[in-house]
Amino acid sequence: MVVQSIVDKAGIKSSDVVMEIGPGTGNLTAKLLEKAKKVIAFEIDPRMVAELRKRFMGTPYMSKLEIVVGDCIKSEFPDFDVCVANMPYQISSPFVFKLLLHRKFRCAVLMFQKEFAERLYAKPGDKLYCRLSANTQLMARVAHVLKVGKNNFKPPPKVDSSVVRIEPLNPMPNINFVEWDGLTRILFTRKNKTLSAIFKSKAVIELLTKNYQIYCSLNEVMVPEDFDIKKKIEAILVECDFSITRSRTMSNDQFLQLLERFNANDIHFSS
Repeated sequence: MVVQSIVDKAGIKSSDVVMEIGPGTGNLTAKLLEKAKKVIAFEIDPRMVAELRKRFMGTPYMSKLEIVVGDCIKSEFPDFDVCVANMPYQISSPFVFKLLLHRKFRCAVLMFQKEFAERLYAKPGDKLYCRLSANTQLMARVAHVLKVGKNNFKPPPKVDSSVVRIEPLNPMPNINFVEWDGLTRILFTRKNKTLSAIFKSKAVIELLTKNYQIYCSLNEVMVPEDFDIKKKIEAILVECDFSITRSRTMSNDQFLQLLERFNANDIHFSS
């Protein structure tokens, strides 16, 4: 039931190449092979690779199946249209970002531990809204499509799972992603504090001062003797009306607005 639902939500066409992560014994793989032109399956466990080959050897599906033995995080992704996966928790976050940076696909239907999935589609103000939410939704549309109780598995895991559908946004926002990443790291480290409080922290002031000095040096800009980065930062927050705003309530449009104002005032989040 769950396997068929995942395949249905992926909307696979007969011309599609599907990338599957962690096929295991091949229950989902078999359904994908019925629909797709080709399935490229990444499997790190040699025992599961042997099971897969045994299951499909001598069937019409074997010619449509390519098994890649190895770690999908460390491997280069092939060209594909749809990604389908039941993600191990320990690689969930790096996989999502690798997938979104790859970009050249129509959609991904992925099963995660329930709380991780909820972070992906959490909205500003939600308890689980975090840097992962903001970064993922900057680059993609994310929708919850299916709840999967732990009793659907044997043996049952300790937690429930959820399936999400991810569609990359086109075009991508025209921003410096290193700068964006630097800003969101600072803001979500203390997401319940006001922005004014966050930007008064000693570590943040030291980082931004160093970056400002490097920027001025590289661009042959003189730093005034009475320059005070704390005052400059506070003036920007007041101008944007964000001084008493808390990161956990801010939308991506607001983060982008803030980043643009900082950069326009030569304050940068990467050196």
